[in-house]
Amino acid sequence: MAVTLADVARLAGVSPATVSRVINDSSKRVNEDLRERVLAAVAQLHFVPNAHAQHVARPRKSAVGVIVHDVSDPYFAEITRGLQRQAGAHDRLLVICNSYREPERELAYVALLRAQQVHALILAGSGYHDDAFTERLNAELGAYQQAGGRVAVIGRHRLVGSAVLPANEDGAHALGLRLFGLGHRRVAIIAGPRRLTTTTDRLTGFRRAADECGVELPSSRILYTDFTRDGGATAAAELLDSQPGLTALIALNDSMAVGTLATLRERGVRVPDDISVTGFDDMPIARDVTPSLTTVKLPLVEMGERAMALALGDDDGPRAEPAEATIIWRESVGPSR
Repeated sequence: MAVTLADVARLAGVSPATVSRVINDSSKRVNEDLRERVLAAVAQLHFVPNAHAQHVARPRKSAVGVIVHDVSDPYFAEITRGLQRQAGAHDRLLVICNSYREPERELAYVALLRAQQVHALILAGSGYHDDAFTERLNAELGAYQQAGGRVAVIGRHRLVGSAVLPANEDGAHALGLRLFGLGHRRVAIIAGPRRLTTTTDRLTGFRRAADECGVELPSSRILYTDFTRDGGATAAAELLDSQPGLTALIALNDSMAVGTLATLRERGVRVPDDISVTGFDDMPIARDVTPSLTTVKLPLVEMGERAMALALGDDDGPRAEPAEATIIWRESVGPSR
């Protein structure tokens, strides 16, 4: 038979209301002697509090809602590790939702998590170039904040709340300067979805580096595709066929770079002897592929931790924290042939 709150009260010699205040960490103070008796009875009876009752009783909500594009994507898996690490340190439960880069699904999840009265909302992923959607999402988030909720985002958005801002443009600019400094002039870029701010920022960084180095980067050598391994593989094949004489393929994330390497391997193209390849993010797989991948490292786990800290913090106003990018130089890049 399950142990009840009344059983704990009888053993401790206190009222059920006192037991409830102790196990739900109520703001109403309980005498320390009574508190110790209740906790001793809980331990002796192996009492497990009812989670639903605790949710109703506690003035402070314990869950944090997280919306990611896809937690199976290595980028978001690393961010989620950081979110979980920080949430665990604060005894918080994560409710993770995959939007699959569908704006309407993202909006629906925000409304659903608001209805569940989560303590905070974290949107982990790129913003959209969509003014109408942004306005609708901001209306939901603004109402949530006015009701006492907290909002944090990862990536460049035009949304209410605090933000962790990865140095996408600066990281791409720095990598471009290194690449062009090796003599590469006929380069092509495998970009992500056109509607995402992450794609825009990384592409802007490479374009800025090309301008500074006098490198021509025509639109015919920029191909937009999904931020996936298969997207990279298909785009690499199309660019190799349409743009002969390329000396470097720049993929705007590591998953696409891995697909690019696969296409080159299938075609017998040597990396970096025949063509150089770069990625972005420094996924765990980047060091294990052959050749190992030159990429831009973002502190993804730390970004998740910092977003959770912002969501759980006590600051009155929104804050923006930059997340620096670092070039990781590996075997996939060499001088232009």
